[in-house]
Amino acid sequence: MKPINEYTNETILSAELIAEVFAENDKMKREELLAQLGARARTLRCKTEFTNMVKTYQAVKKEAQAQERSSQKNRTNLLDCPLGCQLDSGMWRVTDGGIFYDSDRICYQPILITARFRNIETGEEQVELAFKRRGNWEKVIVPKTVVASANKIVGLSGKGVAVTSETAKYLVQYLSDIENLNEDIVPMLDSSHKLGWVKNCFVPYDSQKVIFDARSNYSQLYDSVCEQGNYDVWLKHIRELRKSGRIEVKFMLAASFASVLIDPLGGLPFIADLWGETEGGKTVTLMLAASVWANPDESKYIGDFKSTDVALEAKADVLNSLPMILDDTSKTSARIRDNFEGVVYDLCSGKGKSRSNKNLGVNRENHWANCILCNGERPLTSYVNQGGAINRILEIECGEKVFANPQKTVPILKANYGHAGRRFVEIIKEMGVDRIRAIYEEIREKLYDASKMEKQMASLATVLTADKIVTDMIFGDQQYIPIDQAKEILVNHIDLSDNERAYQFLLEKVKRNPSRFTQSGSGKNASSLVSNEVRCEQWGIIEKDLVYFYNSSFEELCNDGHFSKKAFLSWASRKNLILCDNSKGRKTKQKKIGNSNIRCICLKLDLEMWDGGFQSVPDVGVQEVLPFYEVTGRNGR
Repeated sequence: MKPINEYTNETILSAELIAEVFAENDKMKREELLAQLGARARTLRCKTEFTNMVKTYQAVKKEAQAQERSSQKNRTNLLDCPLGCQLDSGMWRVTDGGIFYDSDRICYQPILITARFRNIETGEEQVELAFKRRGNWEKVIVPKTVVASANKIVGLSGKGVAVTSETAKYLVQYLSDIENLNEDIVPMLDSSHKLGWVKNCFVPYDSQKVIFDARSNYSQLYDSVCEQGNYDVWLKHIRELRKSGRIEVKFMLAASFASVLIDPLGGLPFIADLWGETEGGKTVTLMLAASVWANPDESKYIGDFKSTDVALEAKADVLNSLPMILDDTSKTSARIRDNFEGVVYDLCSGKGKSRSNKNLGVNRENHWANCILCNGERPLTSYVNQGGAINRILEIECGEKVFANPQKTVPILKANYGHAGRRFVEIIKEMGVDRIRAIYEEIREKLYDASKMEKQMASLATVLTADKIVTDMIFGDQQYIPIDQAKEILVNHIDLSDNERAYQFLLEKVKRNPSRFTQSGSGKNASSLVSNEVRCEQWGIIEKDLVYFYNSSFEELCNDGHFSKKAFLSWASRKNLILCDNSKGRKTKQKKIGNSNIRCICLKLDLEMWDGGFQSVPDVGVQEVLPFYEVTGRNGR
């Protein structure tokens, strides 16, 4: 180079001069030359142009170096690569000591993408990362969006990945290169966040075809679905229990197996409820049902109602075909207790609620096809009123001491489980849907009773189909659930009809509340046992075998019993249980009360139920009180 003072505007801005400066290997000498040239450029009033020339040259040189590095064919140098072969690492050097970029280490551990997954339901992709920690390879499945974002990939530090906010952008670029340079080596597999039937495969048993990709969110549930202990020990003990003839054991066991038949048979989810007094063996029976598929220990596979409806929906979606087992219906959260009927409908519909997202679109709907097993000291139907909900429940009363020696049964179940579920899935695959459906149709024909509900018969037929298959091909003990005994579970149309129950409810209200009605023509209360010192709000008038309800009182009674006034009156009109004026299709009838004509609901009394008229009541203190009662003293004061 010539002396600095000899450079002019033209020569100081030449590319040759800049190249000559950057050819200097000594960094201190190079910086000194740049400073002197910068001062000369300021004197020549071209400092800005000179600075831009230097920056441009640095950018071009860096890009050239990057292209040169990318053209290099580096390969990982690992002692035990999880994929069984070394991968193309491009410009990155990967050893057991970490990942290097030039001479800089960007990560203190080797990390590889060992598998890619495409979710069958959503189409979204995930990747399996393998990283070495304390000499051992560990794996984690994460959404692809995590490894594509420097902000999100930092979160993997919680999983044991050595990444910081400073190295995150390099790790993102490295993983992108590893995936794209090794597409023919890193496998692309089908995956699902559901257990059970997925595309004619059964997760997790067909893991070579479909992978469960939601383990990070449901690790406790997924890890419990496994095989442990000795199948023969479990089988021998269950045969002994079945020989006792207890319907509770055989039915809940069959319902657990039946859960995976609902989807092949095109059925709807249903609830199998075991109820009875404490110490009967209800919880142990649920553990027995759970041991077919998973670990029956506390806080493993078995859950409870101490949750939210959204959480139950999410769990049902993941279980998909496997039974959802919930212990003790009395352990309900406030949200579920206030809407138990809605929860029953939702679980038995097999489909979750539609929910919008922040983009004003609709999220994927949850769906499932399984059986829900539960227990409690009260029947589940005591928590619900509508017939549609009751129609989806099969109830078994738990007698005393189901298990002669529960202290022997529980340890066996906790140590030996999960084998029967895999065996049952293999059996139904071998049988095929047509053969299973033939068994189902034969059993349903035997169950058919015009007085019973169709949905309940279909659910019960599914349970009995599973019972026949496992009795013949797993237990081989001829301990079938008797058809006649199974029929006792079914509910009659009359008992299940909302309107039938509404009619009985109203008659009971009339019978138990004589002081609320006046006998026509007497002007007195229908019960002579009610003190004249107390006058209650009147609901209507009784005239022979007819009850005239005031409109507002009738509506309040219907609301009190959670019945639809409109639906009941329509049904009662068809059944000829009400008298009404035919004009304008009204369901009311005019009644002269005092000097006024009032439109009332005129209900016919069921004389068989009435059986002697009003109940005797000892005094007003035992009179049933409703929220809208108005009690006044003598003369209205």
